[in-house]
Amino acid sequence: MSRGARHAGWLARCAASAATTAALAQTPSPDPANDPQPARHDGTVIRVATFNVQDIRTAALATGDHPRLKRLAEVLQRLRPNVVLLNEIAYDGPGAPGATEPHGQNGQRFAEKYLAVPQAEGLRPLSMRVFMAPVNTGIPSGLDLDRNGRVVTAFPPLGSSAGPGAPAEPTPEGREFGGDCWGFGTFPGQYGMALLVDERLEIRADAARTFRLFPWSYMDGPLMPTTADGTTCWWPGATWSLLRLSSKSHWDVPVRLPTGQAVHFLCSHPTPPVFDGEEKRNAKRNHDEIRFWADYLEGAGYIVDDVSKGGGLPRDASFVILGDLNADPEKGQSLRNPIGVQLCGSPRVNCAIVPRSDVEVPGLSPTDTAFFKLRVDYVLPSRDLGVAAAGVWRHPPEGSGGEFPSDHFPVWMDLLVPAGR
Repeated sequence: MSRGARHAGWLARCAASAATTAALAQTPSPDPANDPQPARHDGTVIRVATFNVQDIRTAALATGDHPRLKRLAEVLQRLRPNVVLLNEIAYDGPGAPGATEPHGQNGQRFAEKYLAVPQAEGLRPLSMRVFMAPVNTGIPSGLDLDRNGRVVTAFPPLGSSAGPGAPAEPTPEGREFGGDCWGFGTFPGQYGMALLVDERLEIRADAARTFRLFPWSYMDGPLMPTTADGTTCWWPGATWSLLRLSSKSHWDVPVRLPTGQAVHFLCSHPTPPVFDGEEKRNAKRNHDEIRFWADYLEGAGYIVDDVSKGGGLPRDASFVILGDLNADPEKGQSLRNPIGVQLCGSPRVNCAIVPRSDVEVPGLSPTDTAFFKLRVDYVLPSRDLGVAAAGVWRHPPEGSGGEFPSDHFPVWMDLLVPAGR
């Protein structure tokens, strides 16, 4: 029996034992690149994905006819996730270009103007609820974080687009502004996040936790950037004490399924471990942003959220770690392999299934999730969730000439949430 046939039979058994599975699994899965992991069949299957959509800005969301955004929506309408984290969609907060009150509506705009509208013949729309919250990117710190002798607090005009429908490239002035922000961004809210959830699921926004303001120095044993001799903090002590860990934010967003089970989605987008010097400030921050989730799962005593509530994730909670984590466990420039050591070393995280693509792209391995030849995007479930299938979606939209609308590909998993949790 082929892997595809085995997978189809597995999903059929799941559907027979849980009415909600049939309702939520709106399309058959693509032929999985990995064999399914054995799991209980009395539960609900949901498709969970993460997708770095490459710098969506507020102006592009003003109407529903932006060509690249239409192609991004088409990709998602074909993949049909029940839960998807979008990385790099701007948070339209106070002071951001084009932002109006109420703030934080860009995720909803993308859902309503693009996902809710069929983007190709025969495609069905997606109806999604949205969770969106402020991020650190492009928010001035008032400090000389890049240590160039100047403190920049006003963002300059945005650069020109690199091509039709493409996001504008940062200008030197924009990079200088971004270098003094809590997280790099050439304007407030750039590179934000949005969690989109099937409308038949419930986002428990009242129970969501965010860690945007958490000081890096509060961690137990942080990888503090140091001067060349390794003895002194690269920043003045007062600056180090204020510097935030999250380059964007860390979110714990609980979502309730129609059957009553809850799954916590742990969302983040750590800074790339490059664009720094001998002090390795970005590489060390990337490591500790990823390590935060391992500590959160273990209930580390130092953890406190943005409303001063302490503690980590309850031991019996189901969860999925989602996002562009900007680290590859086998190659690239990440420091001390935080994926392999911190996350996959956690007894609560299932790293056994590595999503693979069934579409060959010259120069990329089947597990690469971005055009820059690295695996950086992750869907990592807790060990109590079964994995029915997984993949890296590289199918280009129709009429795109074979071009993909982002420099990343969606990563997806079909997860079985056991009944009674």
